[in-house]
Amino acid sequence: MDSIIKAVILGIIEGITEFLPISSTGHLIIANHFIHFTGDLANLFDVVIQLGAILSVVIYFWRRLYPFSTDKTPEEKTRTWTIWKLTLAATVPALFIGGLLGHKVEEVLFNPTVVAYALLIGGMLLWWLETGAPRPVIATVEEMPYRIAVAIGFIQCLAMIPGTSRSAASIIGAIVLGLSRPAAAEFSFFLAVPTLAAASAYSLLKSRAILGPAEWQMLAVGFVVSFLVAWLVIALFMNFISRHNFKIFAYYRIALALLLFFFTAKGILE
Repeated sequence: MDSIIKAVILGIIEGITEFLPISSTGHLIIANHFIHFTGDLANLFDVVIQLGAILSVVIYFWRRLYPFSTDKTPEEKTRTWTIWKLTLAATVPALFIGGLLGHKVEEVLFNPTVVAYALLIGGMLLWWLETGAPRPVIATVEEMPYRIAVAIGFIQCLAMIPGTSRSAASIIGAIVLGLSRPAAAEFSFFLAVPTLAAASAYSLLKSRAILGPAEWQMLAVGFVVSFLVAWLVIALFMNFISRHNFKIFAYYRIALALLLFFFTAKGILE
């Protein structure tokens, strides 16, 4: 398959799945298997398109995240700084645990079977969340205590298991700990910026891919496609959760997990 076509396909997959509670890593592992894209370049490509998705968060939430805007009131600037402090506090567990266990997790758990089990368990948790979740007591991110932010950061570390979904882990954890759905989703987006940036920087530093003009072109196409698709998905997702629950994502995860189990049993996936 042509490298540009691969870049577009994977960029679209990353853009759609990074911020939905359905696991971008799991989808990329499966997609890379089917399009026969592996090795150092594939690992580097996954990092670069992830950076495109991160940029979409920064652009979409620029007003909320930029504290130096001249048209912000002092109170609005204080709220923005509070968001950053909470976000950075929640990032610390991921930096520590990811740095300690990240390499071992990649070696042992990055395979379709683990993805299938993680998708299934996450789907069941999302379904449970919508049938027995506690009533929200924290309406906005800025109201959240630091202890809850740090707890969400620890829960987010479960996403090191491929198929779990960083978004799903942080959203489920936030809602269980008392955040409203919009606040939980929004904090998940904010938390993605330093967490994914740190993970991407680490992956780039240990990457040994040798890049020529064709490889740079592929990376550029994947980055742009991921950025544009993720930007659209964020807007649609924020609008969706203001009126709907997460059950559709639970059903999708469970259905995809069963499909992966079938493919594994038939030898289509190893």
